[in-house]
Amino acid sequence: MTEISATASRDADLARARAGDDAAFTRLVSPMRTELHAHCYRMLGSVHDAEDALQDALLRAWRGLAKFEGRSSLRSWLYTVATRTCLDTVTSRGRRALPVDLGPASERAVVGDTARDDVPWLGPYPDTALGDGPLAPHARYEQREAVEIAFVAACQHLPGNQRAALLLFEVLGFSAAEIAEAMDTTTASVNSALQRARRIVAERIPDATQQQTLRALDDARVRDIVAGYTSALERADADALLALLTEDVTWSMPPLPHWYQGLDAVTDFAVAVPLGSCGSWRHLPTTANGQPAVGAYLWNEAQGVHAGWSITALTLRGDRIAELTTFIGAEHLAAFGLPPSLP
Repeated sequence: MTEISATASRDADLARARAGDDAAFTRLVSPMRTELHAHCYRMLGSVHDAEDALQDALLRAWRGLAKFEGRSSLRSWLYTVATRTCLDTVTSRGRRALPVDLGPASERAVVGDTARDDVPWLGPYPDTALGDGPLAPHARYEQREAVEIAFVAACQHLPGNQRAALLLFEVLGFSAAEIAEAMDTTTASVNSALQRARRIVAERIPDATQQQTLRALDDARVRDIVAGYTSALERADADALLALLTEDVTWSMPPLPHWYQGLDAVTDFAVAVPLGSCGSWRHLPTTANGQPAVGAYLWNEAQGVHAGWSITALTLRGDRIAELTTFIGAEHLAAFGLPPSLP
């Protein structure tokens, strides 16, 4: 289909959608669902919340389509609707956290740590549908950089308006004037929000993104690191695990509140819990938040299978693991297309 005929087809679908044709509306928004979902995740830090927000935003867009005057592109208008929907969620729910946000690291293993259900936790993102590169030529962050755990977690420390301004400007390439219109404010207010947001985020993210680190390594080396990590856990080999880690490695496991930093503390935890008292592990490789990751399965005697347990995202520095973020919960595996159990 040529560009002219594609434009004509979209215009025809827009006219039909305005007249009440929901199939035409579906055709219009389907090509943008993935990027809109990623935007909602960046805003909210949860796949579940992102799905709810996107559904709500598309419903709002469908009901308000007659008011779309065409002064901006349909894509820009949909991002406006999605952003405002997410801001409503931010206002009602607050920010999502990781264990590192709750208090200092534990020096010794906390055996029998109890999950906290009073904290809205940051969740992992199955990024397999994301493309490469920025969504606009002048966007600062690539799509995968903008779902990395460090970036999304840093954004959670921003007030809703600053978070929205930063993501629309730095990730999606919207102008300050477009953002001001979308958020019903002034360009000066947007520029001020951007300045504050950039400072806070810069303080919380590493100098090198995971995408830069991964590009410096070849794919085979990354696969070796992931395989080494899974093999060490499955063989309960503490020495092999420690050989993969940086000196200042951290390990956190939301929704468990305790976390560990440094080889001594991580070693104490690893030996006492995943390598010691947990039992038999199996793993499947995947990617989460633009980073290498594994789905973990723990032996369940009653079921006679290795049951789904968690998604662990690996943050690399050079060719070592600098951070392990284990998102505990069998429900996470389904979002990654992983089976609920293994033999």
